[in-house]
Amino acid sequence: MRRRHTISAVIPTYNSAAFIADAVGSIRAQTRPVDEIIVVDDGSRDDTAMVVQRLGGGLHYLSQANAGPSAARNRGIEAARGDLIAFLDADDQWTRTKIEQQLAVMEQNPAIALVAGDMAEIDLQDNITATSILSKHSLLDNFKDLASRPIPNALALLLKVNFIPTGTVLAMRAALEEAGGFTTDIRYGEDLELWAKVAAQHAIVCLPEVLMLRRQHGENVTQQTEPLLRDLVRVMVSLRDRIASELHQEGIDPDQLVAEAWGNLGYWQFSSGRLPDARRTFRSSLGEKITLRTLLYGILCLAPANLVYGLRQIKQRIAGMD
Repeated sequence: MRRRHTISAVIPTYNSAAFIADAVGSIRAQTRPVDEIIVVDDGSRDDTAMVVQRLGGGLHYLSQANAGPSAARNRGIEAARGDLIAFLDADDQWTRTKIEQQLAVMEQNPAIALVAGDMAEIDLQDNITATSILSKHSLLDNFKDLASRPIPNALALLLKVNFIPTGTVLAMRAALEEAGGFTTDIRYGEDLELWAKVAAQHAIVCLPEVLMLRRQHGENVTQQTEPLLRDLVRVMVSLRDRIASELHQEGIDPDQLVAEAWGNLGYWQFSSGRLPDARRTFRSSLGEKITLRTLLYGILCLAPANLVYGLRQIKQRIAGMD
């Protein structure tokens, strides 16, 4: 007899009173209902608690001091009773057959620990502004060809581009717990780190259908470049510490991953004219693995600032002529 999976939907929320009713509504409208909806209020200062209370029964509401979305998701996982966990941010929505499609894949192949999918973007009036994130990454046709089969070398692909929007994920709770959940002190890229740790140990699938609508609005978190690049260094260091052997198995040099992350941060600092910072960062990169690009930029950082500025101006003019 086929085992019936139980599904817990986890919604982290912070000051999302204007949107959370739509998020909850999209979960309740699923063609395959979830077994529980857990809302984790991450220290909201608006009317989120009151709005959730008005949404009726069947919601498990938890409140905590502001600690970030990763801590809120982890709290939801800990409180969940389901053996499958699905995530949805409070300002986003699922498409109606999301859970049904994903569950069919997992029931067909019990070895699959995580099923993600495509995502569209909408504005405040629910108008679609982007029809396919996978298409933007030139991955839609790849996943169509796979036809719901596990992704070959998924770990290597994830490290090229994080193709998994968190709100599309349906995952085995045991696999998330085995991977340690979300790392709460990494603000940018914590999702990539978790998906990579899961993919290192288990089969994962990405469906070419849109499973989530991501709402674009003025309150979306801005991806600040330097904090993002610094956190990506921490992500790569964490993956090297946790899954080095699995990285090697997919032809990835863990030291190179860390070196490239440092190098990307150094290049951004160099491009911003912050030569002393860039010198220190390129030194960290070269300490992990010597690459020609990092070596050249590290040497350039030793040149007089006015010379470097002149070379950057020439490069920008040449780029503008293309």
